[in-house]
Amino acid sequence: MEATKPSMKLCGTKLKQTTLLWLEGFIEACCLHRVVILCLRSRKLLIRTGQCFLLNGFIFLGSIFVLNSVVIPMLQWILPDQCSHINSQLPCSFDGILKFYSILRRGVVQLFYIFWFYPMYVFSIILSNIWYNDIAKFGFAAMGRSGPSRVEPTSPSETSTIQNTVHAERLAGLGGVMVGIGEQVYSVLLLSFFFLEVFATGFIPYVGKVLNFLLLSWMYAYYCFEYKWNFSEVALDKRLYYFESNWAFFAGFGSPCVFAIFFFSPLVSYGVMAILFPLFVLSATGSRAEQEISFQNTKWRAAGLGRLPIFYAADTLSLLALSLLPLESRAQMQENKAH
Repeated sequence: MEATKPSMKLCGTKLKQTTLLWLEGFIEACCLHRVVILCLRSRKLLIRTGQCFLLNGFIFLGSIFVLNSVVIPMLQWILPDQCSHINSQLPCSFDGILKFYSILRRGVVQLFYIFWFYPMYVFSIILSNIWYNDIAKFGFAAMGRSGPSRVEPTSPSETSTIQNTVHAERLAGLGGVMVGIGEQVYSVLLLSFFFLEVFATGFIPYVGKVLNFLLLSWMYAYYCFEYKWNFSEVALDKRLYYFESNWAFFAGFGSPCVFAIFFFSPLVSYGVMAILFPLFVLSATGSRAEQEISFQNTKWRAAGLGRLPIFYAADTLSLLALSLLPLESRAQMQENKAH
């Protein structure tokens, strides 16, 4: 019994540190006052953020509201599917006509989706992704930052790992361009497989929703910080190591994003996320996450949460996909990953 006390105490300390880091991440994400400060500093940022709100909030979500609140009730009045809507005093003798009205009404609603919502959805994704990059760039400039940013190591082993990437950052000329392209290709593969992993967990019975929420939180947190790390010229392996070593903080940072969309229909969820995502990107851009995490890790060094291989499955699938490439391309990609 006495022998189990130290391990129970250590588990309690780890749980406390995990909770504190999760709360730190959650609070960092909710510091949306930074958005106001940055928009006041940069007119370009204010305009681009306003355009994002106009497209995704007023036009996209507004269209869904109009459809559900005006168009569908009007169609139900013009093309009723119940006798009570026609004449409640007489026995119903219009079953065939009412079924036809129901099919016709559903067909009209589907036409709205085919010719308006789905094209608008694709258009919004393309344009919003361009705008997100602009928003992050203008926000980064408004912070007065330029050049590479240092990611604080959280342990001696992390310091050793980070040192292995220094020579990759110093590459220049054509070799540096090729390494950058290879890194971007690998990053796209990795995040694409991670997205499929997030999607698949939603179908797991009982624990699927919980896992889906957790993975979504990490995914949105990584996306929010990726813009900042791109402009800071942080190497991909350094990002992944830092992210996986501070998994509790980033789970907390991504949670408000997921809370905002988890209980809506897919189209409404997209519209809400398209409005909120640039705010969280700016919150990540203006955050001092490295200092917050470093402080907590120093304070709770004895707990040693350790690195959680969040991207293990996505990394394995990415390497498997790369193995299908020609030998020279595969060698180049693996070299980029090793850097």
